[in-house]
Amino acid sequence: MARISYSNTGETAFQKLLGHNKEIQKQWGKLEETFYQTGSLSPELKEQVRRTLAFGNGCKYCQAKGRPALSHEDSRISLATAFAELFLKDRMSINQDIFDVLAEEFSEAEIAELCSYICFTTGSQMFGALMDLQP
Repeated sequence: MARISYSNTGETAFQKLLGHNKEIQKQWGKLEETFYQTGSLSPELKEQVRRTLAFGNGCKYCQAKGRPALSHEDSRISLATAFAELFLKDRMSINQDIFDVLAEEFSEAEIAELCSYICFTTGSQMFGALMDLQP
């Protein structure tokens, strides 16, 4: 059981916790949908980044979908997950040199998408962890 009761708004346990504030739940869901239905980063890249973040952010609900792959044939996925790990471990160390490395594989639009996805996903996972949301 989560730290607070579930609302009657939403389909998933996560949505039902946010559903205590219907407009927040609605807009949060719209932004999540935007991340998964638009953009140029592949669904596989986003999923591997999401899994990497889940274990660093301590969200058991998000961890239930599995651990990130240990290695990737796709260099873009490897770089994105390494960037996500650095974000988790020492975000203050991320400097221009790191962005220069990202720019070797990603366009500026993709870098913006990756960074916003990491921040949004971290916010979602920290909410889940804070609420002790279980799978």
